[in-house]
Amino acid sequence: MSDFPTKARVVIIGGGVVGCSSLYHLAKKGWTDCVLLEKNELTAGSTWHAAGNVPTFSTSWSIMNMQRYSTELYSGLAEEVDYPMNYHQSGSIRLAHTKERMQEFERAMSMGRYQGIEMEMWTPEEAKERYPFLETHDLAGVLWDPSDGDIDPAQVTQALAKGARDMGQKIIRFCPATGVTQHDDGTWTVHTEKGDIDCDYVVNAAGYYAQRIGEWFLPFGGRTVPSMVMEHQYLLTEQIPEVEAWSKEHGGKLPLIRDVDVSYYLRQEKHGYNLGPYEPNCKGHWLTADDKMPEDFSFQLWQEDLDRIEDIVTDAMERVPLMQTSGVSSVINGPIPYAPDGLPMIGPMPGVKNAFEAHTFTFGIAQGGGAGKVLAEWIVDGHTEWDMWAVDPRRYTDYTDQDYCNQKGMEVYGNEYAMHFPHHEWPAARDKKLSPVHAKVKELGGVMGAYNGWERANWFAQPGDDTSLEATHTWGRSGPWEQRIKEECEAVRDGVGVLDLPGFSRFYLSGEGAAEALRGLVTGGLPKVGRINLVYVSDSRGRILTEMSCMRLGEDEFVMITAATAQWHDRDLLVNAMPVGVSVVDVTNTRDTLIVTGPKSRDLLAGMSDADFSTGWLTHQAATVAGRPAHLVRVSFAGELGWEVHALVEDMPAIYEAILEAGAKPFGMYALNSLRLEKGYRAWKGDLSTDYSLLEGGLGRFVKLDKPQDFPGKAAIQNEKQQGVKKSFVTLTVEAGDADAPYMSCVWSGDEIVGETTSGGWGYRVGKSIALGMVRAELAQPGTELEVEIYGQKCRAVVQEDQPLWDPANERLRA
Repeated sequence: MSDFPTKARVVIIGGGVVGCSSLYHLAKKGWTDCVLLEKNELTAGSTWHAAGNVPTFSTSWSIMNMQRYSTELYSGLAEEVDYPMNYHQSGSIRLAHTKERMQEFERAMSMGRYQGIEMEMWTPEEAKERYPFLETHDLAGVLWDPSDGDIDPAQVTQALAKGARDMGQKIIRFCPATGVTQHDDGTWTVHTEKGDIDCDYVVNAAGYYAQRIGEWFLPFGGRTVPSMVMEHQYLLTEQIPEVEAWSKEHGGKLPLIRDVDVSYYLRQEKHGYNLGPYEPNCKGHWLTADDKMPEDFSFQLWQEDLDRIEDIVTDAMERVPLMQTSGVSSVINGPIPYAPDGLPMIGPMPGVKNAFEAHTFTFGIAQGGGAGKVLAEWIVDGHTEWDMWAVDPRRYTDYTDQDYCNQKGMEVYGNEYAMHFPHHEWPAARDKKLSPVHAKVKELGGVMGAYNGWERANWFAQPGDDTSLEATHTWGRSGPWEQRIKEECEAVRDGVGVLDLPGFSRFYLSGEGAAEALRGLVTGGLPKVGRINLVYVSDSRGRILTEMSCMRLGEDEFVMITAATAQWHDRDLLVNAMPVGVSVVDVTNTRDTLIVTGPKSRDLLAGMSDADFSTGWLTHQAATVAGRPAHLVRVSFAGELGWEVHALVEDMPAIYEAILEAGAKPFGMYALNSLRLEKGYRAWKGDLSTDYSLLEGGLGRFVKLDKPQDFPGKAAIQNEKQQGVKKSFVTLTVEAGDADAPYMSCVWSGDEIVGETTSGGWGYRVGKSIALGMVRAELAQPGTELEVEIYGQKCRAVVQEDQPLWDPANERLRA
């Protein structure tokens, strides 16, 4: 092949809608020397049999951004690239059977309004007017989304491919990639049946084959891709005269119906119906060693299995009786990849330089346009317009074995439209990573939650408390946990509490040049030997990339401690920033942490430790606790006098037992969240994200613009300091009802949205509902009255002084 390219800036493996969108968006950003490889014809994987729905609805801010962008792109794509395609923005009506579902709709509508999507809440009667064939007698309400609709999956893929080719990109069909090799300078060679291609970057966009492609990257630092494959069926009915007549009269298609409480969508297909259920008794495929994925499943389907979806089909026929007048013309039963949380993986490949991922899309057509934009930004710019942690492949770490992926994939599919209540923990595939005192925590009544695979107590139940999953099906703060959280917070306020905190991500940095490398990475200064402080890393725009606790053991010897979920994100950040000769060792799994905090914590620990308890705040020391070696760090995320006790996992049971016997009350993550809100302490990927700059986040004291090192984002921060910030971080007290502000609740001033909350909850020491958030800089003055929208209700809120609500002078913390 004389025209076979031997060099490219980027090679994309996979020719579905996401791969073609990525190629198209790389070209839009000026990278027009890229290549896409497809082993068969374009769309041969999940794309060709996809239903093609394009909703904007989501309760994830980043997913809604992505899907909204897709609708905007698709609406003008045919004209832009001169490739006609069928795209119907018919709108959709989403049915609510309960008050709780109505609250979810109100939250999504609020987020949509902020992004410019004009959703509306309708009564059942208004829905009946718009959709005369719909039974509405048992509905609580309806959400109308005018931008929802459907598109032909093959046409949109070919349109993106044409647009990419027209800008100079190359697409090679019927050319299977066979492997990859990385060179010492970080560049790649992608091997194919037709020859080798040298490139700077490689992208795994192989859909449900992504796990197989991912194995090629294991020798270069990769991991097994956490995914599995589900059967998804949808059925098409024969043509229905009444549907045809309605379409002719109204000049378009009926709105799409989503009955999310029953778990299906129903849309007009030509003059019949397309019904797509997500059944609880679902079925995965290629899950075991004796059921291997074939080398090629292009353009293939499985046998239909209507018995599995019979109940949902019956319900849909009762909802739209017109369906009963028509037979089934065909059933499509094809493979769809599922990640453990049902969201795709887009972004840097964990542990591998210059490799990216864009795969495992459950809703690839709806998200494909936005996914290509996000991936192209990540590759070309090194960052994305919106914070995309929700889809970052590094959100998963070493707990995602195949059993975990299979169980979670089945759970997510069977609960595709389920509400994600704030106190609900999904039960599948639990206990993957256990603290050394897990059994004791459970014995004490610990009601557990999973944090990066680690089991931690959310709250401690007493005999007789309702710990059922059903009890958590509420958006409100009240439940069996509320009184227990209050008691746990009061124990920390008045006495001493202990929290077992397994899974703190921690990295041991050592070697000549470690300190200087860190100075060139973080925005501020480093602690002196024997001390600890917070350090921040920004991206090139001065936005918040991560926060770490930096504990200095020696001149060039540090322990960097960060959030459990940040483990692989921050590992890659540190490894890539350190020069040759500086080692970065992940010691997360070898150690456990206890938070021992409250006004009586010094007395309690002094009775069992040889440490010097007269040392000040933000210091650390090696000592023994209960006769076992440990490291004591004088910090407290709870905002009281306290220490973190770090010890090897084998030593922690004895230490924990001694602390309990000395009178400490166990408390959980819900109490810790309440306590940290009262101090205004930020949480990573809620309050601290790349949606905000360090200066907007109120973190200017952690920035040293006068230091000689040119840390990432330094010029951007200098410029922003001169220009002034557009948004400011604030603490709000809210006159909330029975629910506190969730992430990304709209903040209003009069009839105008002026900001958003980044986290919220009840403060049991101050007796108030608290929201942390971002508002326009001119509204950040203490005493400013605003409103926070909580599940459709606007609640009065007041901007507080730029200091903690609890113990503003930190006198208790420093006692």
